[in-house]
Amino acid sequence: MVTRRDVARLAGTSEAMVSYVLNGGPRRVAPATRDRILAAVNELGYRPNAVARSLKTARTMTLGLVVPDNSNPFFAELARAIEDVAFEAGYTLLLGNAMDNDEREATYIRILIDRQVDGLIVAPAHGASSWVDELAGTVVPRLVLDRELELPGATHVVVDNEGGAYAATKHLLGHGLRRIGCIAGLEGIHPTADRVAGWRRALADAGIDPEDGMLVHAPFGRAYGYRAGRELLARPDRPQALFVASDEQALGVLRAAAELGLSVPRDLAICAFDGIEGSAYTVPALTTMRQPFESLGRSAVEWLLAKIADPALAPDRIVHETTLVARGSCGCPDPLGGDSAIE
Repeated sequence: MVTRRDVARLAGTSEAMVSYVLNGGPRRVAPATRDRILAAVNELGYRPNAVARSLKTARTMTLGLVVPDNSNPFFAELARAIEDVAFEAGYTLLLGNAMDNDEREATYIRILIDRQVDGLIVAPAHGASSWVDELAGTVVPRLVLDRELELPGATHVVVDNEGGAYAATKHLLGHGLRRIGCIAGLEGIHPTADRVAGWRRALADAGIDPEDGMLVHAPFGRAYGYRAGRELLARPDRPQALFVASDEQALGVLRAAAELGLSVPRDLAICAFDGIEGSAYTVPALTTMRQPFESLGRSAVEWLLAKIADPALAPDRIVHETTLVARGSCGCPDPLGGDSAIE
């Protein structure tokens, strides 16, 4: 096995110099010496011992991420954005899939803490769970993503869910539609409550009281959106339009509308929320409030790295805006699918 001593011998330097180059300090190394060391590393195929380095630096250069369901395209795209930023910073990302199960979520959080990740990002499956008190008792930097809950010392990175839902509903109102229903997420979690509040506020500003039965709560998923869509659209006084709280649910609603013989957007206008890549490929393409995946991932990772560097850094609440992407499902011109539909 190639050792640091072998690298030093080939480069004609001390082992300490090799260490300074590979660890970025603490002392400066002359450019010519640095080049010789890096050339020796490449020639010998030397790989530093990550375990030994972590023992010395008290860092594992890993971040943990727990998501509710990694088969949901929203969380898959969000995880990819986080991984990209972490990779740029030299960190490895360990992913735990809770599968919308509180016990599994808690188990993954304990495992990641035991693995001594340098920082932990959690997008909670539901609300506060058993792991909250457990994590609060540790010193690991922690960040809550996409949703909000009481977790001492945690920073929250979210989007303006209420503002996005308000903009979506106002856009539907701008098409001259008045009977606008809402298919929301599960009750008791902040994205749902905030998006419903935005829908209600937009209707109230237009002088409209939501009709009874125009709001249906369902988990974020295609099958649940389909069932909720069947429920609302089978009514004799069915809505003219729907604000759907996730693109995944909206895909199910499109199926329900087709089975009931309803044409989108002629018989039913739809505006969704999230902006996943697949929303550009439905027929018609989904109008949606796009979440800034890259910005969310960068905010989360950069705050964690700042917290790792400065343990005294105070918790924060970082809010990003959503962007309306108008397509055919609401009655706007429907662009060609694929890349031409992605702004």
